[in-house]
Amino acid sequence: MNKVVIVTGGGRGIGAATAKLLASRGYAVCVNYRSDAKSAEAVVAEITALGGQAFSYQADVSKETDVVALFDVTEKTYGHATHLVNNAGILYPQSCLADMDVERFNKVMLSNVTSCFLCSREFINRNKSTGAIVNVSSVASRTGSPFEYIDYAASKGAMDSLTKGLSLEVAAQGIRVNSVRPGFIYTDMHADGGEPNRVDRLAPQIPLQRGGTPDEVANAIAWLLSDEASYVTGSFIDLAGGK
Repeated sequence: MNKVVIVTGGGRGIGAATAKLLASRGYAVCVNYRSDAKSAEAVVAEITALGGQAFSYQADVSKETDVVALFDVTEKTYGHATHLVNNAGILYPQSCLADMDVERFNKVMLSNVTSCFLCSREFINRNKSTGAIVNVSSVASRTGSPFEYIDYAASKGAMDSLTKGLSLEVAAQGIRVNSVRPGFIYTDMHADGGEPNRVDRLAPQIPLQRGGTPDEVANAIAWLLSDEASYVTGSFIDLAGGK
């Protein structure tokens, strides 16, 4: 069976590392992006230069019509998606909850949770048997991210609940649903949050005394998608250096 994966938010950071790793392992990859076409196309160029299969596609995965189009195009290009990585998400500058407005909170929930719901629903409705989903959550779902990103943490907590519930609904169909929860990873998202060097600041508090890399997260995602994890569903892998 051909392995076809959609990686949402695949143009940078964890998504880009995952797309490149999966392509090297024989997956045909749809690199989804919302606005940064240049980065997504660079990922595709790197994959194809090494003999892999990939294309990029613009879609706001918090919108139902965009999600349907994303899956339609992938199906026309490579066949139906057999694997899905729900990685797309946003983060706003650090703030206490008391200072957040409802527009920010709702945007975070829409981008981080609704996107996961829509893509997962489309995936399972097109895969009546077999397949695998990995949701990219965060250790923030456990810590709550006080004084920084409670809204982001809440969205990842919702994603964790979705992961567990959906894994139980579709297990008998042979569809596996798991999650990785990264923390303190060197990605551009920290700049979105207003502190590009946040990982370096926190490194002394991490048991392993360092931040993690997107490639380290990608390795866990690839394992959960693979047949090596064929008896794993409804599970969570924390990648946070012991935190």
